[in-house]
Amino acid sequence: MLILRSAALFVLAALFEIGGAWLVWQGVREHRGWLWAAGGVLALGAYGFVATFQPDAHFGRVLAAYGGIFVAGSILWGVVADGYRPDRWDITGALICLTGMAVIMWAPRNG
Repeated sequence: MLILRSAALFVLAALFEIGGAWLVWQGVREHRGWLWAAGGVLALGAYGFVATFQPDAHFGRVLAAYGGIFVAGSILWGVVADGYRPDRWDITGALICLTGMAVIMWAPRNG
């Protein structure tokens, strides 16, 4: 159950961080206005709180593991939101990152 909770928190964190960054990008780079950017800033702040709910108490481990989710989630976000078409190397790299995330976060440890 802890792995499921942890995975759900990683997905929620990715939605806030990637979504927030995308909103800022849209507001500034795509000239959609400062309300978009402000929404992004709020989402990015929420991301910081979501990470604190991870069951593992080690900040460095949680953030390092989250990196794998961020990479894969960013590619997926690009597919859904911007019509990006990842190639096989994008997908391979994302799968490697997700494997690393799983090892960092959920490998059996003594103590």
